[in-house]
This record gives sequence, structure tokens and C-alpha cells, in this order.
Amino acid sequence: MRIVSWNVNGIRSAARQGLETWWAGAGDDLLLMQEVRALPEQMDAAIRDPEAHEAHWHAAERKGYSGVGAWSRRPIERVTAGLGIPEFDVEGRAQILELDGLRIYNLYVPNGGRDLERVPYKLNFYQALLDDLQPRLARGEALVVVGDFNTAHRPIDLANPRANEGTTGFLPEERAWVDRFLAAGLRDVFRDTHPEEPGHYTWWSNRPGVRARNIGWRIDYFLVSPAVLPRVRSATIRPDVTGSDHCPIALDLD
Repeated sequence: MRIVSWNVNGIRSAARQGLETWWAGAGDDLLLMQEVRALPEQMDAAIRDPEAHEAHWHAAERKGYSGVGAWSRRPIERVTAGLGIPEFDVEGRAQILELDGLRIYNLYVPNGGRDLERVPYKLNFYQALLDDLQPRLARGEALVVVGDFNTAHRPIDLANPRANEGTTGFLPEERAWVDRFLAAGLRDVFRDTHPEEPGHYTWWSNRPGVRARNIGWRIDYFLVSPAVLPRVRSATIRPDVTGSDHCPIALDLD
């Protein structure tokens, strides 16, 4: 089973750049998308409700903003839109899918903003997520927590850590929240298998030449619970796939 996560930076833009063709040839089981930036009624029918596979959406109330969605070639047993907290659910920040014995969280964590005004909102989202996860981790549930976390955890996870110490996405208080998720029992499966390898990024600025020179950040993650670890075969990043300022990440499970 292969799960892919991708911040598409606008699904209508991604569709114009060949999202459907790429997905048709990929052979992946589940595609989780973030920053969809469209209401379902604003999407073409082939995107909104494709014939060949399931599609589920949790859009923000504000048009052209945020939102998450999923395409699946496997039957999904249950989909929950949001965390049940209105201040986050109105922005389409989370979608929970249950299939094949897994509870999968598709997340688009808020950005803290250039002037850091949204950092408290972002940290509150992290707290709400951890509150949901902790009792499930204590019960030994099979959890996959995935998406755009908008935070680079360690200096190895971005090209210029010293220059970004005061930038949202690399603030100490944001990075500490990734520590909390790991301390609760989740594992960052990509970093576990590539412990000290620099240069693995999932987001690049749109400034000219930045992606070509690989001046990026790793801010998209697969975090899994101990119950899932025995099923993990690989966790990979696909920087060759274009169409967004992020690239897809993939998790292969037995």
C-alpha cells in the first residue's frame, strides 16, 4: 500500500499542470492533498468526483484558501472532516480517513505568517491535534499523521538554518511541537531512515533558481505510531515531481 501526500498549492492550478495524468500513471493507492484552495463546486467534475476512484474534500469556508482532499483507489471506510473544533475546521485544516486498519490524518498546519501574527493559532492547532492523538497512542492504535506541517524540525531540514532562526517555520516554539509529537510516541519515518543526510527537502521558494539549487525546507512529514512501524517499507521524497512549490512524499506499507 502506498500513501502519497502533496501540498498542491491550488488544485485547479495543479490540474492544469497535469495532476490527473500524473496520478493515473503513478499507481499509488491514496493521494492526500493540502492547500487545495477551492470549494468542491469550483472544481471540474473530473477532479471533484472522478469515476475511477473515490474523492473526499474538506474545504475552507473562505474561497481560494487552505483546504484538504483525498483521492483513493481503495475503499475508505470512514471520513471525518476536521478535528471537531470550529476555529480550525472553518479553514479546512484536517481530514481523517479510516481504511485497512489505519487512522490517517491529512493535515495542512497553519503558517505562522511573515509578521508571526498567526503563530499562536498554529501552536493551538498543534495542541488540539496532540489532544486527539494522545489517548489513541495510549490505546495502541495504528495512526498515520501526514501532511504539510509548515515546520522544519532540525537544522538538517532546511538549507539555511542560521538565516531563518527568526522565521516562522523554524522558530524554537514551532520546532518544540515536533519534539512533543515524537515524545508522545510518533516516529518521523523519513528521518529515521535518513538520519544524517542533508539536502532532502519538500518545499522551495518560487524565487528564480531556488529549486534548481535545492535551497529548500523539509516541512512535509509522515509520522506513524508504533503499531504502524512494523508495516513500514520505505518513506521517500519525490523532488522530481513538479506542479507545486512542494513536492510529493510517499510512504510504502506492507
